[in-house]
Parts: sequence; structure tokens; C-alpha cells
Amino acid sequence: MRTAAAFAWEFRRRHRAGLVALAGYFAVLAIIKLLVLEPGGQIVFDENMSFAFAVIVPMGSTVMYFLAVFSFGLDGDLASRQSIYPARMFTLPVTHSALAGWPMFYGMAAMATLWLVTRAFALWPSELEVPLFWPALYGAVVLAWTQALTWMPYGMRGVRVIVTVTWLGLIAFVVLFALELEVTEPMMLALLAPQIPLAYLVARFAVSRARRGDVPDWRVGRIAALRSRPRPPFRSPDEAQRWFEWQRYGRSLPTLVAMVLPFELSLLFVFGDTRAIVFSTLLGVLLTPPFMAAFVAASVSKPNPAGSEPNELTPFIATRPLSSVSLIAAKLRVTVGSTLVTWVMVLAIIPFALMTSGTSSHVVDAWRHTVEVPGPLRITALGALGLSFLIASTWKQLVQSLYIGMSGRAWLAKGNVFVTLSLLTLLVAVLPWALREGAWIHRLWDELPWILAVLACFKLVGAAAVAVRLYDSRLLEDRTFVVGALCWDVTVLVLYGLLLWLVPLQLIPGYVLALVAILTIPLNRVSAAPLALSWNRHR
Repeated sequence: MRTAAAFAWEFRRRHRAGLVALAGYFAVLAIIKLLVLEPGGQIVFDENMSFAFAVIVPMGSTVMYFLAVFSFGLDGDLASRQSIYPARMFTLPVTHSALAGWPMFYGMAAMATLWLVTRAFALWPSELEVPLFWPALYGAVVLAWTQALTWMPYGMRGVRVIVTVTWLGLIAFVVLFALELEVTEPMMLALLAPQIPLAYLVARFAVSRARRGDVPDWRVGRIAALRSRPRPPFRSPDEAQRWFEWQRYGRSLPTLVAMVLPFELSLLFVFGDTRAIVFSTLLGVLLTPPFMAAFVAASVSKPNPAGSEPNELTPFIATRPLSSVSLIAAKLRVTVGSTLVTWVMVLAIIPFALMTSGTSSHVVDAWRHTVEVPGPLRITALGALGLSFLIASTWKQLVQSLYIGMSGRAWLAKGNVFVTLSLLTLLVAVLPWALREGAWIHRLWDELPWILAVLACFKLVGAAAVAVRLYDSRLLEDRTFVVGALCWDVTVLVLYGLLLWLVPLQLIPGYVLALVAILTIPLNRVSAAPLALSWNRHR
């Protein structure tokens, strides 16, 4: 029992705030159910959004939080080859079975408790038949496989994300197919129960390999030999830092996208006769780089190399002969290079896949019908603007959490992950309802200028505060301030001019387009990164 108590203390110490918030949520549910609702009363939600806010969003956010906590996803690099299981725990005087078993036990118990408590105390619509036990077991299965697959060492960067998402998606597909067939609850339990011991065996095997440092290498022998050759000396510390950052995560995004693209583009060869599937596939391919960049962003925002403590700077980093601005600049240059390499690969493989699959005729026909009214020049500019937005979104995903990781505040990094997952869950829950409710969309459209104006004011005020702090700290030279401000202003004006040319003013007023341009171009988060690193470096 000492080992069990030690693991329980570990989770309680590192995630006390989240557990307290979860206990408070359960208490609120219980108070509403036991004190506010009359016994035997009927529960009717007038709007689907009310049910989403009351049940779906809190439960979905908590599930995401549990997946991150009990798989140690908040402490590791999902895109790395090494296991994300904390290396500091490998020195504990316990067996492989204990290292794998107790986090799985506590995680599965938390998932099952979440469902049982939510089912007992949440306000469910009276007409909805809520299952009793199988969702709890399904949550435990999802967590167990997440732990097993993320703790496994892999031979190439990024394979962990592909394997985990694919396997969990397959399990979800099987469960949804069973629900479509109206399978009974005992059958659902029998379908899910064997997954637990299988996941445990895989997790134990993964922990044992990671504990003895057994990390496979699936690279081609010649490439591995070239990587092992000594390189010429660096000409400057800045060049050395850029090389170091590129080795850490520069190839992660191109590698991840290169692994996913063949599976996506294979749909063109299988369903090439269906025009809707062709364009859906192309849309998915174009959205893949920004989506994958979100996984790589965790390693970009780490101030330390993979395997060390992710927040506190080690002397290896803090004492480098480079300023905080130079360290951040190296990261920004590497992210730009990684983004460009990724998109060059995507834009090169799409025409090749269209021609070899015989589906290019669909794109050509769509182009001819599209350019009939607005003209080819305007459509080309619109396409270039959309492509530029996707490229910029990819880069923005890589750097938008940089200031949080550089600050060294573990609670801020974890809180950012929790808020992001909560907003994503809210979007998934609310979007279908919003698309059905036309009145709500019209109201949001009417209030959109005021919303954008408030957001733009907050952004500009925050930018002024960051600029004052940067100037007082003397992290940037005056010339750098002027050049950076001019570049941002010119970019906003160019984007504003393009929007004025492409979008009819009868549809959207010019001042709304100006607000969109201001909000689109990143400013505050990137500017705050040197301040965060400087504080973390000298505290």
C-alpha cells in the first residue's frame, strides 16, 4: 500500500488545483440536484445549448483534463521518440508493473467516478435514457489505451500522435457502430472489458522499454549515418542555437504531416468519382498542418530539452552566451522554416496526387465555374489570401503559447491546456446547435462589430503594456522597436487593403474589415515571449 499511497500523493501534489475545482463542480451538481430540484420532478431543457453548458461541456473538459494528467501528457513531448512517462519516476524502487499499474488504476477510477457522479447528480433531460455503467468503462478504456500508447517509445518523431489518434478513433468507431445497432448494456460491457487487461499489458511493456532506455530507431541507415557525422564548427552562438532548436523540433511538423498525408490522399484514389469526397479530402489536407502544429507547439514552448523539467530553466539553458531576445529569435526562425518546409511539401504533393488519381478534372471544372462571375484575378487573390491565412495559422499555432512556456509557471501552462480543451469541447457541443438556430446566428452577426472592437481594444492595450515593459527592461534596441512596429503596421494595412478589394462593402463595412486585420496579425503573445524568458532566466 505504500506504493499506492506514493502515487496518490504524486497526483494530488501536482494537480491539487484541478482536483479541488472538480470537487467543487461535483458539489454544485449535488446541491442543484438535491436541494433545488423537487423529488420526481421532470427536467426539460428548452435549448440544447443549456444542456451542453450544464452537462456536456464540464464533463468533456474534465475527460480531457484526466487524459492529460494521468498519461503525464502535461510533462512530456508528444512528438518525441522517447516515452512521455516521466524519467524521474524510473528511479523509484518499484517494479514495472507498479509504474504502469497504479497510474492506470487511479486514472480509470477517476474516469469511472466522473461518469457515475455526473450520471447521479447532473440534470439530464427526462426523456433521455441514460445508460448506467458502460460509459464509465468506455472512459476507463480510452484512458488506459491513451496511457499505454503515449508511454511507448517510438522509432520516429510524431508516430506517437498518429498511432494514438488512429487507435482511439477505431475504438470510438466500434462503440458508435454498436450503439447504432442498439446493442444492450451487458453486450457493451462485454465488448469493452477485455480492452483493460490488453491495455495494461501494452503499458507495462512500454514502461519496461522506456525504463531501460530502449528507444528504437526506424530511420534509414544512410540517413542515420549522415546524422552521426560531425558537423563543421558554428560561426556564432546564434547559429549554434538555431541548429539546436531545429534538432529539437524543427523536423517534427514536416514529419507529422508527411505521415498523415498518404492516408488522407489515398481517399482520392478510392473515392475519386465522388466530387464531394474529393473536395472534402483536399480541405482536410489543407487543414492538417495547422492541426498538427498544435501538437508540436508543446515542444516549441519548452525552455528545456526533452527529458528535463519542462518549466524551470536549467543552467545549461540559462547561462548560454545569448540574450533572451536571441533565444526567442532562434525559436521564431526555426518555426518559420518548419512551417515553410511543411507547406512546400503539401503544395507539391497535392497536384501530384490529383493528376495520378485522375481527380484533377473535378478541380478544373470547379475553377471554371467559380471564375465566371468575379473573374480569375479576384479568385486567384482570394485563394492566395486563404492559403496565406492557413500558412500563418500554422506558424501561429507553433508560437502562440511560447510566452506561457517561457514563463516557467507550471500552473499557467496547465491552465492554458485546460482552457483550450474546454473551449474546444464547448465549440463541438454548441456548433451543431448554432447551425440549426438561425436567429442566434443573426444576432451574433449584428453584434459582431462591437465584439471585434472590444477585442481589438484589449489587444492594442496589451501591446502597449508589453512594449513599455520591453522598453524599460532594455531587452530590445530602439531600432528593433521601430522596425517591428513598422512591419506590423504594414502587414495590417496590406491585409486591410486586400480585404477591401475582395469583400463588398455592402456586405461588410470597412471598419469591420480593419478590426479583422488588426486581430488577425499576431502581436502580443510573440512580443511577450522575451519578457517571460527573461523573468524565468533571472528569477
